[in-house]
Amino acid sequence: MPELTPLQLFKCLSDETRLGITLLLHEMGELCVCDITVAIEESQPKTSRHLAMLRETGLLLDRREGKWIHYRLSPHIPAWAAEIIRQTAQCQFVQITQLTKRLQQGSVACQ
Repeated sequence: MPELTPLQLFKCLSDETRLGITLLLHEMGELCVCDITVAIEESQPKTSRHLAMLRETGLLLDRREGKWIHYRLSPHIPAWAAEIIRQTAQCQFVQITQLTKRLQQGSVACQ
């Protein structure tokens, strides 16, 4: 996979849904697609499309567990990109709090 460029990163993060997913995973670590869908309040197909785009750029890694797919930020992203995500998360405390609250309220134990 080619190295992530600043243009790719900013295109990904310029979408509110993808930014929310990225911040949520930064905060929570690894989450099942079903939990991400609950937290961002989007349909599963729309969530999956956004997750696929983030995965294709190398921002996310996924793993299958039974019928569920779990996502996390890739530890292989360039340091500059990780720092941008970290600083963005610090500035978006309210949004992250809302996402994690929805996740806790509506969490569906992936089975």
